[in-house]
Amino acid sequence: MRTGMRQGPEIWIRGPVAAPGAEGVAPEPAHPHATARRFSWVGLHGGAGVTTLAAVYGGHDSGRAWPGPAGPRSVLFVARTHAAGLDAVVPAVEAFRRGEAPRELDLEAVVLVADAPGRLPRPLTQRIRLVESVIGVYRVPWVPEWRLGDLSGRPPHGADSPARLTGARH
Repeated sequence: MRTGMRQGPEIWIRGPVAAPGAEGVAPEPAHPHATARRFSWVGLHGGAGVTTLAAVYGGHDSGRAWPGPAGPRSVLFVARTHAAGLDAVVPAVEAFRRGEAPRELDLEAVVLVADAPGRLPRPLTQRIRLVESVIGVYRVPWVPEWRLGDLSGRPPHGADSPARLTGARH
């Protein structure tokens, strides 16, 4: 602890508070931006969009495998919003919770990537509600530019929730 500083009892003050008579002590500089958090994107089926998400939001592209020792320990499962993609989510989450994943990994959330433009049919929406009752879900809408290979620029409106999760700035 620094000389002339004491921990403030006020709950709304974070960090050291100048002790009485220590007005000449300069405050520490504020950190205006948080560091982007790194994740390992793990696809639950082929074509889930792991490579695209890793390119757009940052993080480690694990494909359909667990991240290796050098990969980030925080895992995001990725699936498409079609029936087969959604059917893969709950069993994968349950397997993770049963300890069938490497112990050092943490499952953070599921990212569901739209499989087509437009609204989802009601049966698929109901499956997503089931997934949301089990784990946190982030949704990525259909992005025509990504389909054409244009991963540059800021994610379009509606595709920014993974950016908030990962801390990526575009």
